[in-house]
Amino acid sequence: MDYLLTPEQIEMRDLARRIAREKIQPVAAEYDVKQEFPWPIVKIFAQTDLFRTFIPVEYGGLGGGILELAIITEELSRGCGGIALALAGTALGAYPIILFGTEEQKRKYLPSVAAGEKLCAFALTEPEAGSDAGAQKTTAKKVKGGYILNGTKQWITNGGEAKIYTIIAITDRAKGSRGISAFILEDGTEGFNYGKKEDKMGIRASSTRELSFTDCFIPEENRLSREGLGFSVAMRTLDRTRPGVAAQAVGIAQAALDISLEYSHQRIQFGKPISSFQSIQNMLADMATGIEASRSLIYQAARHIDSGAKDISKVSAMSKLFASDMAMRVTTDAVQILGGYGYMKDYPVEKLMRDAKITQIYEGTNQIQRLIIATNLIKELVKKKKR
Repeated sequence: MDYLLTPEQIEMRDLARRIAREKIQPVAAEYDVKQEFPWPIVKIFAQTDLFRTFIPVEYGGLGGGILELAIITEELSRGCGGIALALAGTALGAYPIILFGTEEQKRKYLPSVAAGEKLCAFALTEPEAGSDAGAQKTTAKKVKGGYILNGTKQWITNGGEAKIYTIIAITDRAKGSRGISAFILEDGTEGFNYGKKEDKMGIRASSTRELSFTDCFIPEENRLSREGLGFSVAMRTLDRTRPGVAAQAVGIAQAALDISLEYSHQRIQFGKPISSFQSIQNMLADMATGIEASRSLIYQAARHIDSGAKDISKVSAMSKLFASDMAMRVTTDAVQILGGYGYMKDYPVEKLMRDAKITQIYEGTNQIQRLIIATNLIKELVKKKKR
């Protein structure tokens, strides 16, 4: 379908697609098995200016928005969802600075992100604060000149590899979610340590670690926005980045469809290709339709966000929900189409199925996305009735 992309967006898409095909796909299985962070590929992202895509022009970027980020994330994820996360996770960690940072903070941190010299990470989740993001336990106690940070963050993408972290912590427990603040923390700060690298089902090329803080000093100039607005910083960031997770899901699903289509045309059973059987054709048709519908929703959601609209929570959640559920269906069907081969690690579809699962979980589980969508629908109804 023609999504009316600009020549610049098409050029960006084609570049990311070529990198995925030539640089990522040949090594995706190796990185999955070894669970190594893909620094050689990250350097290629930097050399080809992909990190500049989502950074404003005045800080060394190309000034792209959520649509450009989604286009790139989808294409890179066709090669490997885990490897693509080095860039997508950096965007998630950088967006609080882009959206809420002071001019001094932006000039200090964003140019090195745009150049691909430093990766970012977003630290919200804790052992007891996952879907209930307001149940933070990590504290930031106000002291002269800054804050003392204590606590733990869990399952942080790019953990241990990133140099710049957005940290969400409690500054006043009595105020509940209004007592949460956001901070920029740099790798190497005294009292800031990493836990072990998690052994995951999928996206194994992506580094996921625990972060721990023990009397870790953060200077006051590293606070993002006003004290007490950290929960808002986190939620407004996620509203903008969830289409990126959706795009990752579409990229993974597209790779599964590509493999399934090719395999079904070559696999002979009962004297003919299995692609000639109606049951396989039905599966392929449903896979392709789900992918195209998801892509359309993502692009529309991204354009809505990039327009500056304020009512973005619902459509952002819809894109993530629809695309990630679709990706699990498509990758499961891909394994079914390949049969015994699909279940073997020699073929990539079992990896795609493992990688797809996380898109239903992180940046808010799909159960939470349904809650966000329904809450917004009810608010819209109440607003209409008041008119």
